[in-house]
Amino acid sequence: MVKISIYNLEGKTIKDINLNPEIFGVYENPFVLAQVVAAQMANSRSAISHTKTRGEVSGGGKKPWRQKGTGRARAGSTRSPLWIGGGITFGPRNIKNYSKRIPSKIKTQAIKMLLSEKIKNKKFIVLDSFQLPKISTSQIQALFEKLPIEEGSILVVLSEMNANVELSLANIPFAKVVRVENLSALNLMKYDYVVATRDSVEKLSKIFQNKKEVK
Repeated sequence: MVKISIYNLEGKTIKDINLNPEIFGVYENPFVLAQVVAAQMANSRSAISHTKTRGEVSGGGKKPWRQKGTGRARAGSTRSPLWIGGGITFGPRNIKNYSKRIPSKIKTQAIKMLLSEKIKNKKFIVLDSFQLPKISTSQIQALFEKLPIEEGSILVVLSEMNANVELSLANIPFAKVVRVENLSALNLMKYDYVVATRDSVEKLSKIFQNKKEVK
């Protein structure tokens, strides 16, 4: 079993709990992680660059000169890609789709690997509860100072919506809050530390309990 300590809001250890090694003690597979991260980055990408074809450029309706007898090359429109100010041939278009499909089983396995790595490196911290009486950024910062967190960014994982915590974290540039169902491999790789509530850990265990491991 994987053993981990639970902390209270004062930064003191309450007790130790055992976690399922099939979820929180998984060996890392770089190939699986690379697949998932590349797919998630591609899925978040939107096509912005866009060029106009000769049919979309305004003007050019009149033939520049007659077909024969001028000594010049034939031309049908000033909007031809050969002309300055004309359309672009094979330029970038905003209809391009960069999305990639990754099986859910592989995405789940990547999250297990990254959670296991955080625990192994002692960068996974579990709080018994995370309740704030009011919205207060200073209280959140004071809590982070009490926890065994060195310099680095922090990902807070909650089991359900908590307006006070989410709004309190909104003004901290090095921290982000997500709910269990929105947890992704990209977030786990981006942030150095994970601070999760005990409820969120239990919820993660239930979600991943019956998912098969990818070898």
